[in-house]
Amino acid sequence: MTDDIVSQGVELMLYGMGTVVVFLALLVVITTFMSTVITRYFPEAPAPAPVPRKPVASAAAQGEVIAAISAAVHQHRSNKQ
Repeated sequence: MTDDIVSQGVELMLYGMGTVVVFLALLVVITTFMSTVITRYFPEAPAPAPVPRKPVASAAAQGEVIAAISAAVHQHRSNKQ
């Protein structure tokens, strides 16, 4: 009796695992096929050429920004005390 139950359990396990493996293999095949079809009939558009950027600020303007930030930090720290 015990051998019968164990063999049924092993058989059920093999059917279940086989079903999962077949499903996953089918999923991989279908996904690969869909990807091939999509890339063939709907190719990706080429990326636009990058637009050259102009400089954000000159060295003098950056120096003024740094000075303003330093003054703000100094004022904030002096107000805390």
